[in-house]
Amino acid sequence: MNRDILAVIQENMSTFSKGQKRIANYILESYDKAAFMTASKLGKRVNVSESTVVRFAAELGYDGYPSMQKSLQKMIRNRLTSVQRIEVANDRMGDQDVLDMVLQSDIEKIRMTMEEIDRNSFEKASDAIVHARRIYIIGVRSSAAIATFISFYFNLIFDNVVMITANTASEVFESILRVGEGDVVIGISFPRYSSRAVQAMSFARDRGATTIAITDSEVSPLAAIARYTLKARSDMASFVDSLVAPLSLVNALLVSVSRKKNEDLSKTFQTLEQIWEEYGVYEKASEQ
Repeated sequence: MNRDILAVIQENMSTFSKGQKRIANYILESYDKAAFMTASKLGKRVNVSESTVVRFAAELGYDGYPSMQKSLQKMIRNRLTSVQRIEVANDRMGDQDVLDMVLQSDIEKIRMTMEEIDRNSFEKASDAIVHARRIYIIGVRSSAAIATFISFYFNLIFDNVVMITANTASEVFESILRVGEGDVVIGISFPRYSSRAVQAMSFARDRGATTIAITDSEVSPLAAIARYTLKARSDMASFVDSLVAPLSLVNALLVSVSRKKNEDLSKTFQTLEQIWEEYGVYEKASEQ
């Protein structure tokens, strides 16, 4: 189900039983908390049985409560304000060890990304990058860190990389004014999704460029306008975006591209090593 679950609940409110209406009203009023409750806990909160909560999920068209819960979680990650994210994170963590919980969550997101990644899209995206006339990269706000990381290494591999760092919509379009067929545009965005990244990708797609989205799910607005979508699970750790899995996916993409450019890359790094040595770019570790 790709529709907003809150809209579905509101549309069907008149068909619900009394108990289901209590569930529906609680979700509508406190969806940020309901999304992370078990069926049992949600039932206790509104004074209905766990089975009533499960039937409510089925009534909405889900194949079980976990599916409804997942839909709620996806929806709220693009709606929550920073303050709400902090409150939700505090509720989820409770008295648990913060370090352990956050690291375990990141490990789980990498595992899920490995299981769900479309390997065919990954390979085609890698090939498109290698053969691109120009490579444009856009990622703003927290995604800018990933965009900068990709750009740093792509600039060592290619001489046709453009990182879009514009601050306004008009500057974004000016940066990709000449985009067209043969070019690749990589858009990176995770909840809360950036309107500038979406606009840039739409502009590039309409002009015949190959669009590659690095995002978290098929319901991401970037996925709808991308020829190839590379999905990596992300999460929110308080007001902070956890981008460990996306960065791991980007590492894999960099390695894939570098292997396809292996011979040229070896020559490039031979030259770079000479430059780095001559100008003392890196500190040498002192001998013990």
